[in-house]
Amino acid sequence: MTGEIGLNHYLMGSGLLFALGIAGVVLRRNALVIFMALEMNLNAATLALVAFSKYNKLVEGQVFVFFIIAIAAAEVAVG
Repeated sequence: MTGEIGLNHYLMGSGLLFALGIAGVVLRRNALVIFMALEMNLNAATLALVAFSKYNKLVEGQVFVFFIIAIAAAEVAVG
């Protein structure tokens, strides 16, 4: 059990991605870099939803991931 990746590991990675995304939005002025940082925030939310979905054995988190991917695609179209 020592080498197993648990829910905490996924959530720590998601939190790190989200923190980096927020820092990118706050510290940068270039619109393209801000869009990339927002994309990183969406990826962090996606990672957390998939992790919760896997460990709770539910499908709803994965359904929300499709909505996040659609929002990310619309963001890329705007950019």
